[in-house]
Amino acid sequence: MTENTHVIKSGKEKKSFGAWASDNSMWVILIGLIVIMCIATLIKGGAFFLTYTNISNIFQSEVGPGLLAMGVMFVIISKGIDLSMGSVVSLASVISGAFAQDVAYSARIFKSGLVVHGFIALIIGLAVGCIVGLINGSLVAYTKIHPFIATLGTMSAGRGFALLFTQGNPVSQLNKDFTQFGATNYLGGKLHSNVLIFILIALIAWFILNQTRFGRNIYAIGGNQEAARVAGVKVEKNLVAIYAWCGTMCGLAAVLTAGRTGSANPTLGLNWELDGIAAATIGGISQNGGVGKVSGCIAGILILGILKSALIYLGVSSYYQEIVKGIIIVVAVVLDNRKMMGKQA
Repeated sequence: MTENTHVIKSGKEKKSFGAWASDNSMWVILIGLIVIMCIATLIKGGAFFLTYTNISNIFQSEVGPGLLAMGVMFVIISKGIDLSMGSVVSLASVISGAFAQDVAYSARIFKSGLVVHGFIALIIGLAVGCIVGLINGSLVAYTKIHPFIATLGTMSAGRGFALLFTQGNPVSQLNKDFTQFGATNYLGGKLHSNVLIFILIALIAWFILNQTRFGRNIYAIGGNQEAARVAGVKVEKNLVAIYAWCGTMCGLAAVLTAGRTGSANPTLGLNWELDGIAAATIGGISQNGGVGKVSGCIAGILILGILKSALIYLGVSSYYQEIVKGIIIVVAVVLDNRKMMGKQA
């Protein structure tokens, strides 16, 4: 007669390094990428890659696409997609910028001299993004149009409205009370306002996903929409809110980028939706829905930013960047699908 012995493991048992690396694979990849790039630049005889100036420039350049990644993360977790993000950035930037142009500028959009305080112009940019997000969410939730098709339509319409509004011209001569939100520096230029705002948004996103009912609903909808509905989740209202969040992040990216560069442009945000989706996907936000963490999304943003910067640093043609990005996205999706299949087995 044999006796079955049950061993009760403590919940505080330490994970092995392999288990930790598996749970934080994106950060392991990020660290490995940084090490490889540092070695490569030293071998090539160039300046050391990991300098404060270089890292600071990466952070600044990735704030725009990074905010889009923070927005689309919610959408992808809910098992959706948003292709309109780049166009929303364009539309929000030119409309908010038009309200913030120097009143003495002869080529103003509003010839009557209509101008508002920079903070109001910022709110207008956020509102434009939120409104487009509400439209996307309503189309997905209430008309049952597939998110790909719904946001493909608003992507085309949004860019068209931006071009029509500006007649294809940039919106220049923005007032300082508007540009300060994206161009203010602290600590002697070592700390930038747009980076601080991104960090704040990342903390808010983490809080929403981990500490609120709305966050739990997002995961539930992405995991199984019908099961979430049976459990009492108001799926349609939550979907509208999810896409509104994404649109608002696009509006914020628009005003910060316009502020940093000093002008708004109807071509701003071109292909940013691909960067945002790529960063989220590389960061482990599952296209199958119901899975994803803010920390992984941040890692994905940094991986893309460091990779782009490193290729430029090494003198590699910019054309190769898109090839490398595409390969990384495909690999990330394949690994995600294999992980899902492993869990189902």
